[in-house]
Amino acid sequence: MSTAAQPPRQFMGVAHNMVSTTFTLDGYRVVRTLGVVRGITVRSRSVLGTIGAGLQTLIGGNITLLTDLCERSREEAFQLMLLHAGQVGANAIVGARYDATEVMQGVTEVLAYGTAVVVEAAQ
Repeated sequence: MSTAAQPPRQFMGVAHNMVSTTFTLDGYRVVRTLGVVRGITVRSRSVLGTIGAGLQTLIGGNITLLTDLCERSREEAFQLMLLHAGQVGANAIVGARYDATEVMQGVTEVLAYGTAVVVEAAQ
């Protein structure tokens, strides 16, 4: 028996195209439901980002600094959800959703969640 430390096991996540906000995937049928999976990230605005966004509000229109922050946060939460689904043995996620909560002023939690499933090609 080797006493050398083993590297952590790598988990493959679910493919992006195997995620749906509906409870079905065209061309596939659910053969097993594995439960809820989630990805969570907590982000804050930087002082410079807050100042920049404040200046953008004076001009009006899209607040690009905040849009970019929100998009990065959602993408990170989504990727973590894909990894969690892979860890539980899923090859798809149905019923995917996002939620966001302001934890404290300037700090926001973004949650991506859905139901991890195993699907196979429909016959």
